[in-house]
Amino acid sequence: MPFEPVAAARLSSAVVEQIETLILRGILNPGERLPAERELAERLEVSRPSLREALAELQKRGLLEARAGAGVFVAEALGAAFPPALVRLFSRHREAVYDYIAFRRDLEGQAAARAAVHGTPSDLKVIKAALEAMEAAHRARPAPEREAELDAAFHLAILEASHNVVLLHMMRAMYELLKQGVFYHRQVMFRQKPTRDTLLDQHRAINAAIQARDPEAAREAVEAHLGFVERALTEQDKAKTQEAIARQRLEHARAR
Repeated sequence: MPFEPVAAARLSSAVVEQIETLILRGILNPGERLPAERELAERLEVSRPSLREALAELQKRGLLEARAGAGVFVAEALGAAFPPALVRLFSRHREAVYDYIAFRRDLEGQAAARAAVHGTPSDLKVIKAALEAMEAAHRARPAPEREAELDAAFHLAILEASHNVVLLHMMRAMYELLKQGVFYHRQVMFRQKPTRDTLLDQHRAINAAIQARDPEAAREAVEAHLGFVERALTEQDKAKTQEAIARQRLEHARAR
C-alpha cells in the first residue's frame, strides 16, 4: 500500500491530508479496504489514537466508511457520479449509448494526448503492461467478461497517465456504468474473433502512439477505436432489428 511516514505538529491532520491525496489521485479507489489499524499506524509512523482521529475525520467528510467486522474502506459512493434515477434513465434510452461514446471519444482522446506528453516512464510501463495482459488474454481466449475487464484496465491506465484528477474520476465513474451494462454490454464486443482481432490492433496503435510520445497520433488512435465501437454497436442494433422483423414474418407465415 502506498503509505509513507508523516511528520507534523498535529499528526492526525497529516494523515488526513495524505489519505485525501491518495484518493484524489486515484491511487486508493472506491471500495478499497485500508490496512488494519496497527499496520497502517506503523506504516504512517503515527500513534493509533492519532490514526483513529484521522480516520474519524475522513469518515465525517464522507471519504471513508467503517464496516462492522470488516474494517475501513474508501467510500463506495465516490465511484458514483450520477444519481440512480439518471442511471435508470440512461439504461432505458438507446441514444444515451451514442452520446456516451461521443463523450468518451472527446475525453479519452484528450487523455491519450496528455498521457503521451505528461506520462512518466512508470506510467508508460503500466500502459504497456496492460496491453501485454490483453495480448496474453487474446491468445488464451478467456471468457469475454475477462477481456472486457482488461480492456477497461488499459483505458484507465491511460487516464491515470494523463495526470488530470478530475478527468480520471469522471471517467472512472463512466466506466463503472459501462461495467454494469448501463450503456451496453462490453462482453458482446469480444465474442467474435474478427472483432477481437481488430480491437487488439486498435489498442496496440494507441499504445504505440503514447510510447512514441506522439499526442496527435494518440488522440487519433483513440478516436478511430471508439469510432469502430460505435459502428459495431450500430451494426448489432441493425441485426437485432432485422432478426425481430424476420421472426414476425415467420410467425405470420406459419399462422396462415
